[in-house]
Amino acid sequence: MVFALAAGLTAASIVIDTSDGPGGPGGSGGGQDAARALHPAAARYEQLSGDGLARQIDAMQTHLRAEPKDAESWAGLGSAYVEQARTSGDPTRYPQADKAFARSLSLEPRDNDVALAGRASLAAARHDFRGALRDADKALKVNSYSQGALAVRVDALVELGRYKDAYTAAEKADSLRPGIPVFTRLAYVHELRGDPAGARRVLLRAQDSATSPSDIAYVSTALGQLAWNQGEYEAARRAYGTALRAVPDYLPALEGRGRTSVADGRQKAGIRDLEAVVRRYPLPAELAALGEAYEARGDRSKARGQYSVVDTWIALARANGVATDLDSALVAADHGDAKEALKAARAEWDRRHTVHTADALAWALHRNGKDEEALKYAKDAAEPGYRNAAFLYHRGAIEKSLGDAGPARRHLKAALDLNPGFSPTGARAAKAALKDLGATR
Repeated sequence: MVFALAAGLTAASIVIDTSDGPGGPGGSGGGQDAARALHPAAARYEQLSGDGLARQIDAMQTHLRAEPKDAESWAGLGSAYVEQARTSGDPTRYPQADKAFARSLSLEPRDNDVALAGRASLAAARHDFRGALRDADKALKVNSYSQGALAVRVDALVELGRYKDAYTAAEKADSLRPGIPVFTRLAYVHELRGDPAGARRVLLRAQDSATSPSDIAYVSTALGQLAWNQGEYEAARRAYGTALRAVPDYLPALEGRGRTSVADGRQKAGIRDLEAVVRRYPLPAELAALGEAYEARGDRSKARGQYSVVDTWIALARANGVATDLDSALVAADHGDAKEALKAARAEWDRRHTVHTADALAWALHRNGKDEEALKYAKDAAEPGYRNAAFLYHRGAIEKSLGDAGPARRHLKAALDLNPGFSPTGARAAKAALKDLGATR
């Protein structure tokens, strides 16, 4: 079950900021419409549609043919490429982004915080979180108010498992440049620290400041995801509905609505939404979610087709400089080669210690029959206070294999109580395990 994958890839989205301080343009942050781009490099790309982003890229390329020494626009083009890769699932854009940032820095090697912040976002998108932190810090030395660098710095600290530092960084970013990109990151750190109520308060604050359709869609989707994680499906559905009314083709909200429908038994509608997402955004988490929905309805052939596409994407991503071991571990543990899953999970753990890498390693060890070692990492995954139904299920399954019936029942029941539809296949397995233990939810 690849339920943790999306949550483990929080650092892919970017923020471009060309202001010099708190009074600069875009203080509220987030995704602005293309019409705001009076200068190509001043655009923000995070919530632009695919077509809008392509138009922005075309406009910047045209501008740069006429003004090839415009360092700021080269940085903007690089950041647009990063966002296009994120929104399309096409990692071949990353080398183009790398070249654009290098060109910008060659033209303006000093005081070029826009290029440094953009390069930090590229490193984060490739899952090079140490590199992302290094470039974000460089950008902040040039411009301590750079919202892009402040946001990516929080992402990098989260993805390195440095949650206390991430909280401190998010609070500092909120004091320097409050806005939607910072609010959503602060909310996620609250959730990781076991405070979903605090996360919701921050997101409601973000919602109050959201005025453009893209910002409304972005924040509403974050509220929907938070509600879904807590098993609050009606609240999640309302939030996703708000997002889709603001931006009808907003894929993260469509995916969330699809997962919610599958979770509460509206399988046909959920699969329809997930199929629409995968047609435009064929990334591992989305492909696996659709595969598991097919599997739950008994269509194993279609499910295998989705899992095989995951393998293809991982190979393409690796060829373009993306570290994919977490993706590989999560998919292979359930739908592929368990030995390869363990190899990938150990490699990712060697790079960074996060709740998601701990859970992935625990589950891969379990799938290879190494349950005593697995339990240690399952406990590590819960250490910051984060409550995730998939993690609880994994821990319960590991404890069941070890013969620890009491803790196994407690954690399996907790998984289903928290989010009864956390995965169409995982929830079914959790119920079966509880039945074997002589317990019911």
